[in-house]
Amino acid sequence: MNLNDEVIAIKGIGPKKAEALRRIGICKIEDFLYYYPRDYQDRRQIKKIRELENGSLALTAGTVNSKIKGGYGKKQILRLLITDESGAMEVIFFNAQFLVNKFEMNRQYVFYGKAAVEYGKTKMVHPEFFTNEQENICGIIPIYPLTAGISQADMFKWQAIAVGMVNQQLHEHLTQELIEKNKLCDLGYALSNIHFPQDKNHLKAAKYRLIFDELLFLQMGLLSIKNRITTEEKGIVFHKNIDVYEFIQMLPYALTNAQKKVIQEINDDMESEKVMNRLVQGDVGSGKTVVAETALYKAVKSGFQGVLMAPTELLAKQHYEGLSQEFSKHGIRVGFLSGSMSAKNKKDTLQLLAEGEIHILVGTHAIIQPNVKFKNLGLVITDEQHRFGVNQRNLLTEKGKNPDLLVMTATPIPRTLAVIVYGDLDISIIDELPPGRQKIITTAVEQGNRGKAYSFVKQQIQEGRQAYVVAPLIEESESLENVISAQELHEQLQKEFYNMEVALLHGEMKQADKDCIMQKFYDGHIDILVSTVVIEVGINVPNATIMVIENAERFGLAQLHQLRGRVGRGKHQSYCILISHGKSSISKERLKIMVSTSDGFVIAEKDLELRGPGEFFGLRQHGLPELKLADLMRHITILNIAKKDAKAILEKDPKLLSHEMAEIRHKIIKFFGENAVLSI
Repeated sequence: MNLNDEVIAIKGIGPKKAEALRRIGICKIEDFLYYYPRDYQDRRQIKKIRELENGSLALTAGTVNSKIKGGYGKKQILRLLITDESGAMEVIFFNAQFLVNKFEMNRQYVFYGKAAVEYGKTKMVHPEFFTNEQENICGIIPIYPLTAGISQADMFKWQAIAVGMVNQQLHEHLTQELIEKNKLCDLGYALSNIHFPQDKNHLKAAKYRLIFDELLFLQMGLLSIKNRITTEEKGIVFHKNIDVYEFIQMLPYALTNAQKKVIQEINDDMESEKVMNRLVQGDVGSGKTVVAETALYKAVKSGFQGVLMAPTELLAKQHYEGLSQEFSKHGIRVGFLSGSMSAKNKKDTLQLLAEGEIHILVGTHAIIQPNVKFKNLGLVITDEQHRFGVNQRNLLTEKGKNPDLLVMTATPIPRTLAVIVYGDLDISIIDELPPGRQKIITTAVEQGNRGKAYSFVKQQIQEGRQAYVVAPLIEESESLENVISAQELHEQLQKEFYNMEVALLHGEMKQADKDCIMQKFYDGHIDILVSTVVIEVGINVPNATIMVIENAERFGLAQLHQLRGRVGRGKHQSYCILISHGKSSISKERLKIMVSTSDGFVIAEKDLELRGPGEFFGLRQHGLPELKLADLMRHITILNIAKKDAKAILEKDPKLLSHEMAEIRHKIIKFFGENAVLSI
């Protein structure tokens, strides 16, 4: 057997188990090695029964002294009396019809589980159990995240097979110089001890090495992308004599200083000889759209086409309508493209685009299809970056001769993280709101005052306004008490607001159904829209003035801020009501922050402090590889070391073509995907 073989080569893995493993990313035997435990159980010491403490997870052993069955069928209960020289304990199994014959009288077994000690009596309910003859029951035991059809015992057995092949078949991908410089253990040692650690020090060394690898590959991939961008010559030249301020002067409002600063940065990039690759961060309502419009104006007036890609069809339509209205005064034609268009409309649009008759194209993911051809693409803009991946951005920029790229996001990201994660982009920040924008009045309400909150919602709707009501779950969950689902909430509010139109929206609906409901809400035919977080990025509904968020304690601050930003887009005063069931001091502190500030960047920093980057910042949603062990902030020291090493390696060997870099090159391409790291 070889590490490169399909998992089905392992005895005991048939097609069903192979499919279950494929669902969790394990296709080849080598993939087991990089499927890390989520936790460990310390089973190095077998305790006597009398040493067991109430509530503790422990390993103990004893002899079956008595075996009592009760109940029938699936409701059978098995009670065992287990004794050792120190005392006795009761072991209870429910649904025990398959376990009755597993235990022999007067035979010794080893049990691992949570002990309950009350009034001098000890018991365990549903512990794991082993015979003394079974191997690998003691030590530091790995616990893996699982999927249906795979057990811990299965995973333990297969991981042992994969780890057993490490020393003979696995190639070290770091140079000896890098290993010695950073005092790293070798790769075989790391992978063996991440799965089956000899002790806690071995586990610590293994984790450090594997975290270093992840952060090194992340930084090398990002730096490679940036190197490609900064060394590539533009295939286009934007005219320096196109004055975007001619466009700005025709606007019916004045720009903020922050908008002017960012427009100048973009203008300088567009006039430079290097390709622009810029991220514009702006809080909700900071005026990012007009910044994008000035860049599009400059591109078109220089003789090039522009494209703006949005994550949803409704948002793309809203951009299309806004841009069409604004640019019609300047003789600039805007086109629209989406997956739901009729074949004829699509064909006509594609033809006009290829002929250069459409100057600016607005659309969804349909824009990156191979049949979409531009005559002279000069500028690519993506809206709400965290809905797109690096690969999608690359597919779009490949449609022109190295066009400029502008990425717009309304999700404030703390700069400490932004410079790491958007290592391939220059960053501009619009940190000022236009004057006169009304502040959204935010209130935190405890569950006991929920009725008053909805009385206020009713009053606002009677005055002609509309409301969003957000729940954290789609369906009711047995495992989560006091957490309301969108479906439950929809039923409740339909009864309570029986003379009003109440609709439900959630992520499991078909896109066409979601768009239909949002369009009805936009047109004023729905009074209350009950939703999950799918409305976090959505169209502007100026008449929606109330955002109610149920179980607000279950959302991150940054997410609460994004949801709040759905209102406050019209002329009427807007409100955000945070209904909380949380009693903890952290829950109260988070909601206090939401009530006290509307600055998205302040909120993002606080969110990072309170939740940590693991929860705050999922790399995958930003189009980058998911880190399995590394945490961008908790491991900031290792990250900085990895970043310095990545820079030094790429300065010496920019395309990683030397023999000693072959393994690293292969790993980075596998880590990022072929399309992302085009420079190596």
